[in-house]
Amino acid sequence: MENMLIASFDMEVGGVERSLISMLNNFDYTKYNVDLMLYSHTGDFMDQLPTQPQLLKESLRYKTFRMSIKDILKSGHIPIGMARLLAKYRANQNPTLENGYKQMQYMWKYALPFLPRHNKKYDVAISYLWPHYFVAEKVDANVKIAWIHTDFSTVDTDESMDIKIWMKFDYIVAVSDECKVAFIRKYPILKKKVIVIENITSPELIRRLAKEPVDNPMIVDSRFKLITVARLSHAKGIDNAVRVFKLLKERGYDDISWYVVGYGGDESMIKQLISEYNLQDNFHLLGKKINPYPFMKEADLYVQPSRYEGKAVTVGEAQILAKPVLITNYPTARGQVQDGYNGVICDLSVEGIADGVEKLYNDQKYRRNLSNNCKISNYENTSELQKLYEIV
Repeated sequence: MENMLIASFDMEVGGVERSLISMLNNFDYTKYNVDLMLYSHTGDFMDQLPTQPQLLKESLRYKTFRMSIKDILKSGHIPIGMARLLAKYRANQNPTLENGYKQMQYMWKYALPFLPRHNKKYDVAISYLWPHYFVAEKVDANVKIAWIHTDFSTVDTDESMDIKIWMKFDYIVAVSDECKVAFIRKYPILKKKVIVIENITSPELIRRLAKEPVDNPMIVDSRFKLITVARLSHAKGIDNAVRVFKLLKERGYDDISWYVVGYGGDESMIKQLISEYNLQDNFHLLGKKINPYPFMKEADLYVQPSRYEGKAVTVGEAQILAKPVLITNYPTARGQVQDGYNGVICDLSVEGIADGVEKLYNDQKYRRNLSNNCKISNYENTSELQKLYEIV
């Protein structure tokens, strides 16, 4: 049997974490001894991890990466705290909408000298979450694989730093063909390393979880119900969803409600928008939910208002539940939705999303056709893991 390491940050509720659990649940443990390295043993998905992988001991120095600088310094990790301050300063030299990507790169680079090496050698090491410094610099393995979960052509990173790290991997796994194309467009030098392995989905599990009883305000809501399951972040565009709802109200659509399952750093800003537009009775933030599927099940339409995606796990899950799906035309959208068949792709703008919602609200037959096409589609893809076995 071969020894394999899989590294990620934690098990907080999110699409990457959900896809990791799906992969681990479908893994062939007769061929591989798997060690799981989580930098932080936190998150509501911790108890969903299968028992076969060996969960390695938490490292306090790696756990600091999602602590505040103040808490890092208080915990006694002074050099790492200073590295974080330097990273923040450098990222702020050229501020963008999402400074976080560059700041994370600098944070890892400057903290590397103060981080411990992993002392076991592996046949295969997988870095499941960017940035990939730990597996690249601190792990000894014959084959190294890094995962891509987002559209890298749309995020602002320090490209020269990124390429140096990517070059330390034998393979780079994109979660969709479109995600691969976007990545190669930004990093053409890495073209030969990139392969596609889709996120593993389990339709049977999702349909079963959708039937679980939960406290769900959507059940008693007789209005036309939209739902989005996403992190409250710039990438997911929930702020635009609020603006869309304001526009729909101005167009006279009073019999619509929008529910959002998720949490994140933009929550205060989104709540402020909801209040500013007086949408408290129509636009509802439901917060973090370990099981979002009963909420999806009650919706009339699933909407993904993202500014960019690699491949949205929740869109595929909504399709498994046979929901009409509306997604924005981000660069990788056509890898997930066949426009007009199993979903609708709209313009990536407030007006475009509003037009898409309006069209689907007014055309029940169209919605029914989209739903029926999802029902007859096969979303089971555990065979994708065979691609991983072949390269290792």
